[in-house]
Amino acid sequence: MASRPGLTSVIIVAADSGSELGPSVASVMASIAPVEVIVGDNASRDGSVEAVARRWAGDARLRIVRNGANLGFGAACNRGAAIAQGDAVLFLNPDCRIEPDTIARLRTLLDPGTGLVGADVVDRGGAAEPASRRRDPLLRRALMSLLGLESVHVAGDATDVQAVDAVSGALMLLPRAAFDLLGGFDEGFFLHCEDIDLCRRVRDAGLRVVCANAVRIVHGKGTSSRARPFFVAYHKHRGMWRWFRKFDPAARNPLARALVWCGLWAHYALLTPRYAWARLNYFVRSR
Repeated sequence: MASRPGLTSVIIVAADSGSELGPSVASVMASIAPVEVIVGDNASRDGSVEAVARRWAGDARLRIVRNGANLGFGAACNRGAAIAQGDAVLFLNPDCRIEPDTIARLRTLLDPGTGLVGADVVDRGGAAEPASRRRDPLLRRALMSLLGLESVHVAGDATDVQAVDAVSGALMLLPRAAFDLLGGFDEGFFLHCEDIDLCRRVRDAGLRVVCANAVRIVHGKGTSSRARPFFVAYHKHRGMWRWFRKFDPAARNPLARALVWCGLWAHYALLTPRYAWARLNYFVRSR
């Protein structure tokens, strides 16, 4: 499909995103830059997608892709991108809010050597999210982090644009040409780690991944994650295992592979009481 210069296609994946989805779409619709919004509906049953469809009925800037099932984040993003008309694609979580000038400011950073742009992500209280700037989560680095000798996160610096290994998947802007070159998201990741995978492949293609330190977005943390902590945690650990096997040199060692596999799933098992408590707490509060 031919791209329209200057148009940004904003792709938001919804999976029972609740009251977060509408305000997220509204914040994009208020952009001063030309946009279209594509909502990829992963079989939501909470009425949130229908509410968005009613609110913007007749607005050609909004399109909804009904996936019919929960395909996972990356797969839903790919299906949204397949019908996108913009020369840039922006993937935005349904619990994020942007300012009217956010997209316009981010687009100015898409020079020929830059393949992916993220932003400074904060929570609703204004606290910084460390995931805004990350290093590749190599086994060596993770072990050093446990010893307090190294971190997988990177502090923001005084520059407006900071080159990093990876940015937060809450917001990622790519030139359409770069996204197509990479073949989109790796659909082997269902939920979590597809963002650091995409960032790594951008860099492997010879392009830069940068964080726009001067552009701040608010990330509210998703309703669907709170309602299904076991489901989310399972796929997070599964994604970490897939990333390790794809990119970490340590994965070539059979003993290291075995130890990492055992460590990941032992970690998941140890945290099951926390997941159970989170699920119970969510349903008590939502009654």
